[in-house]
Amino acid sequence: MRPAARTFVLLLLTVLGACNGRGSDEDRARLSLAKTLAGSDTAGYERALEPRAFSFPEDHGPHPTFRTEWWYVTGNVTSADGRDFGFQLTFFRNALAPHPPDTDSEWSTNQAYMAHFTITDVDRGTFHAYERFDRGAAGLAGARGTPLKVWLGDWSLQAAVPETFPLRLDAEADGAAIHLRLDRGKPPVPQGDDGLSRKGPTPGNASYYYSYTRLPASGTLASGPDTASVSGEAWLDREWSTSALPEGVVGWDWLALQLDDGRDLTLYRLRHADGSADSLSAGTLVEPGGEHTTLGWGTGVDMSSTGSWTSPVDGAVYPAGWRVTLPGRAWDLTVEPRLADQELDLSFRYWEGAVAVRGTGAAGARVEGRGYVELTGYAGEAPGR
Repeated sequence: MRPAARTFVLLLLTVLGACNGRGSDEDRARLSLAKTLAGSDTAGYERALEPRAFSFPEDHGPHPTFRTEWWYVTGNVTSADGRDFGFQLTFFRNALAPHPPDTDSEWSTNQAYMAHFTITDVDRGTFHAYERFDRGAAGLAGARGTPLKVWLGDWSLQAAVPETFPLRLDAEADGAAIHLRLDRGKPPVPQGDDGLSRKGPTPGNASYYYSYTRLPASGTLASGPDTASVSGEAWLDREWSTSALPEGVVGWDWLALQLDDGRDLTLYRLRHADGSADSLSAGTLVEPGGEHTTLGWGTGVDMSSTGSWTSPVDGAVYPAGWRVTLPGRAWDLTVEPRLADQELDLSFRYWEGAVAVRGTGAAGARVEGRGYVELTGYAGEAPGR
């Protein structure tokens, strides 16, 4: 579950009007997460209707017959002198119409792209967030497969070989930069029902979704005046769909956790206006060898907030800190933000940032770890409005 893919429908009206850049404060004020999540025209697009067998490397590339798609990379890395950083580089594709325009112009396209780039500098206590968007034409932005390449200007995620790995991740903006190599780690994990991630009870109200939950990352990272050699681990989410969230869901809390015992845990809680979790909320536990188990909400996994943080932008209150338990497995984890303020105040607002994990894991053993958390639907509007 990712916020920008849904909000993208409204954002693209600003994109195509401005051609390139960030859009005015007036434009940004009109973007409403809940209204965008309520739905849009899906006629003519392909739908996610049943589980499918993913085909690699082809499925790493674009699926233009679906309305929305994203390549979502987050990670935590450490420099040689022990400084900790988090990073995010995300590419979103959105189809403006089911079919390309019938013209030979290199500027004509039915595809538009947006990208978000962030760096969390834990030791300095700073958070940097940047945005780009452009049409998928004339080489300005685009995606292709075999070998994979997704780009927007000089920001890119790309493979040098058809077999995909290693991947290169590159982005620079205002003195912040990442130039990272992502090596093959655990195999891809299909989320939901063999890759069909249901978002609501209506057929087709779903996405195709898989994750690489642990990819060794190394390279350089710049934050302010310093460039450091870094290493750590990344997480890559891939998802495409044509559906909207069901009525009554106002946002979600998404957690991706990498533990030092080699296990990974992903959770997403679809949230109603009263704060309760939708029945389609779920999780996935990934073992050190890549085996995975889907976890139902409540009986298989549960989470509760342990604190809060208030945005200086408008006083929006986000949860800050969580307790995660796996009933029947004796798991009890505490998740804490590495920085309180990791809010992206761009064309729309959401909180996404690096977190630290500690507590009890498999067989009651003590574990620690790192990860990323995303929080949507808390800012810019009253819940459920």
